[in-house]
Amino acid sequence: MPESLLVVKDLVKYYPLTRGVVFRKQIGAVKAVDGVSFDLRAGETLGIVGESGCGKSTVAKLLVNLERPTAGAISYKGEDITKLSGRALKAVRRNIQMVFQDPYTSLNPRMTVGDIIGEPYEIHPEVAPKGDRRRKVQELLDVVGLNPEYINRYPHQFSGGQRQRIGIARGLALQPEIIVADEPVSALDVSVQAQVVNLLDRLQSEFDLSYVFIAHDLSIVRHISDRVGVMYLGRIVEIGSDAQIYNHPTHPYTQALLSAVPVPDPGARAHRERIILTGDVPSPANPPSGCRFRTRCWKARERCAVEVPLLAVPEAFPTGPAAHPSACHFAAEKQVVPQAGERPPPAGPPVGE
Repeated sequence: MPESLLVVKDLVKYYPLTRGVVFRKQIGAVKAVDGVSFDLRAGETLGIVGESGCGKSTVAKLLVNLERPTAGAISYKGEDITKLSGRALKAVRRNIQMVFQDPYTSLNPRMTVGDIIGEPYEIHPEVAPKGDRRRKVQELLDVVGLNPEYINRYPHQFSGGQRQRIGIARGLALQPEIIVADEPVSALDVSVQAQVVNLLDRLQSEFDLSYVFIAHDLSIVRHISDRVGVMYLGRIVEIGSDAQIYNHPTHPYTQALLSAVPVPDPGARAHRERIILTGDVPSPANPPSGCRFRTRCWKARERCAVEVPLLAVPEAFPTGPAAHPSACHFAAEKQVVPQAGERPPPAGPPVGE
């Protein structure tokens, strides 16, 4: 098994909520990320999926040190990068680059494509001599499928898909080992999404990259990922290989997400079981006690309200495709599928009884 390049342990990020103008007082905190743990192995793609607001993008910012964690550790090749600063942090950042979500706001409109892609060389001049930078930028444009002659053009002269290719080229400039892609195709048309995903797939093989690929589109994540982590309200609730997650999900939230994935075959769609969740996602400033998914879960019992489920392999599945970590007390129980517009009865005594 490949070694782990990146190990994330009990990662926490709280944003304080304050009140007052002159004398500001903290009255609470938004728990954007609350105890996330995973590892990224050399040469693999780890997909992270979940609803909007679950903390995916915050995790991405923490991984590249754009945000400082409240607690927890992020170890790159055995070194905790959350404790680094100055030159030591600068050296690590060369190996962990990011591709941002919005190709329209992540590129400076006042800079040419050549300046945008070449800017990392100004920060890390040891990577490319000054006289060699233009050639390197043109090579990167060619690698991502753009005409090298576009080097003097500005971002407004490109389409959304082309702008994202420019962002990818910028991420490749320093020859990193890890790229954190924060929903890199969510702002693009479907046809362009496929082109960018295929480009990322090719670049991974060509440059021996490891990806943390963050998205909410489960179909895209399945296409590109080796392993998948499912996030809900600041925590990972299930993680495993793509086959384990998509074919043998054990957490109710994962099962609900997968049941909502569009199926192109009308015949298969008519016979597919749908899980209809009720209620809204709770506020990250005041999450439910115990299991955070219990307020929307048909399996919820009294235990779910008082005991936080651990992200662990269910005891009922010591081996086999279902033997992967899941944060559910009742992961082994048979799934009860709700009918359209209804919520099924809970599998056992309802919460509070």
